[in-house]
Amino acid sequence: MSSSQHPVALRLERQVGGATKLLATVMGLPLIDGIFPALVLAGGVNSVAGILQVGLLVFGGSATVAVILAEMDGTPREQAGTVLTVGVGIVALAAVEAAFAPTIESVLHPETFKRFAALVMLAIAAKTASSRIGEYLPSPGVIVGLGMIASFHPAGFRLAVVDEMLILRATAAAATGVTFALLVALTSPWLRGVVDIDRFRFGSAVALGVLPLSLLGLAPGNAPLAVLAVTSLLAFNPESEDVEAAEDTDADDTAAVEAMNAETSPNATDSGAKSDAAQAVATDGSGGADSDEVGYGYPGEEDDDEREPWL
Repeated sequence: MSSSQHPVALRLERQVGGATKLLATVMGLPLIDGIFPALVLAGGVNSVAGILQVGLLVFGGSATVAVILAEMDGTPREQAGTVLTVGVGIVALAAVEAAFAPTIESVLHPETFKRFAALVMLAIAAKTASSRIGEYLPSPGVIVGLGMIASFHPAGFRLAVVDEMLILRATAAAATGVTFALLVALTSPWLRGVVDIDRFRFGSAVALGVLPLSLLGLAPGNAPLAVLAVTSLLAFNPESEDVEAAEDTDADDTAAVEAMNAETSPNATDSGAKSDAAQAVATDGSGGADSDEVGYGYPGEEDDDEREPWL
């Protein structure tokens, strides 16, 4: 993104183009790369806190915020309509993937796959924080694929019964992300003036990095939400709106002064011209020195090329 310089959004923008397509790609990437199914299988949506964390950090993360605030045009209502159009498809795909999750889990070793799911989140956090670091890391889809190969256990295959509660929790996580994106779209005119997008991006990357630690039991379960809350407070900068208003006022005052000077400058030019004409008449009448003489401080003809522009 040209305005926020978000590494993930910049890369996707070059590939898809267009704000609506970019938003659909950013929000649907966790479903395409296998990040969301990996989190579902790793138990990322087994609690209310997990549902909120996955929804806010995976579907409604900093890339989604950057796309809405920096790339989308139109009124808040039009932006909200675009978000809802994209969100319906995101929620539907999340429900479908959650329906097949138990069957996929039957052929995987849960603990091994959970570690690879944690690596996926760490890689995404690093890519979000720095595009330079992201160049040296494999894509999330590659890490998920390696995790499935490493934890593949074909002997345990069974066609699992659809878990309605798992589908409900996965759908709730996706709906949380869509709701967050909808709120950002509706308040976008105000948020553009009071939110530092890049500061929010770095904080979200930290929260995303804490999420796998909580999945592995190395950090409290609510730690990512706490980091995200602190990030939101740090990224909130209402003074920036006042600074922009002051800059606009200064620009208007400068334009007004320039307009006044432009109106008065012809009179000054006329009086200056009259003074020069009177001086020339007085000089010619008194038989004074020629205009090329050094007495007037003008250089001679041989020095015309060295004359300063304002002379």
